[in-house]
Amino acid sequence: MGVQTTSTQPGKATIRIGMLDGLRGLALLAMASYHFTWDLEFFGYIEQGTAVTGPWRLYARCIASTFLFLVGFSLFLAHGHGIRWQAFGKRLGQIAAAAVLISIVTYFVMGDGWIFFGILHGIALMSVFALPFLRLPAALTLVVAVLSFVLPAYARSPVFDHAMFWWLGLSENLPRSNDYVPLFPWFAAVLAGIAAAQIADKFGLLQRLATVPAGPRILSLAGRHSMAFYLIHQPVLIALVYLASLLAPPPPPDRAAEYSRSCQQSCVAGGSAANFCTQFCGCTLGKLQDQKLLQPLQSGAIIATQDERVLKLARECTIASQ
Repeated sequence: MGVQTTSTQPGKATIRIGMLDGLRGLALLAMASYHFTWDLEFFGYIEQGTAVTGPWRLYARCIASTFLFLVGFSLFLAHGHGIRWQAFGKRLGQIAAAAVLISIVTYFVMGDGWIFFGILHGIALMSVFALPFLRLPAALTLVVAVLSFVLPAYARSPVFDHAMFWWLGLSENLPRSNDYVPLFPWFAAVLAGIAAAQIADKFGLLQRLATVPAGPRILSLAGRHSMAFYLIHQPVLIALVYLASLLAPPPPPDRAAEYSRSCQQSCVAGGSAANFCTQFCGCTLGKLQDQKLLQPLQSGAIIATQDERVLKLARECTIASQ
């Protein structure tokens, strides 16, 4: 992922900052550790929702932000003093092709959670949109970065719910996806990387950065071959966890805890108070267990909105929880 860490300047020698390869490699290892957590959750070794809530959610966002910042920084190094269209087009084609491959594979493997606009899609699109900023003042680039970051908080609308607008990141309702990195607010990280490189170039810091050691060889190697690492690491991790599941199967899921968590999340998302949701979910769980309806409900054998027994107990618990 990303672009090469070289800069071609008229009359100047080519600059390569090996430290960026090391940083990118470190980000790749962090990403692999997050995906490993997702795999453990998928196979039932850890609690459902772990990878997408709390500290792990923040961890994932920090990793994505780091990648995109390095994309912007490297984009300026490679093309800040004149866009090398052939090199840019070749790299863009590789990223776009990999993004399409990810979408196709996840569509058949993950079903409803397929990746329709993940980080590779985002990098491809943002690399194109970032080109004009390579020659603009760093201050203006930073202003647009801030605007890109805050825009979703003010511009979300059902108007953007159509699939043709999903790449923007301004939709109110989206299908579930295991990786979603739209233009807004993530373009802010790319622009911040460009601005940082522009400032470093203005004060002659790029030459100094070029003298900084790249770090451990394994990180630099991963950073230089980031696309291959990205495409290969998850199948390898999934295979390892699958083999582990054959030797030491995960414990059976706690259906009660799973229902309570799902019910609480849905209830709060629907606008109800947390205290009401806690009482309501506890009440419905008890009644479902008493009537032996919990397992059929979770397996899909019965549908909550169509089963009169479930509807009746939900009405009773609503009254009791108010």
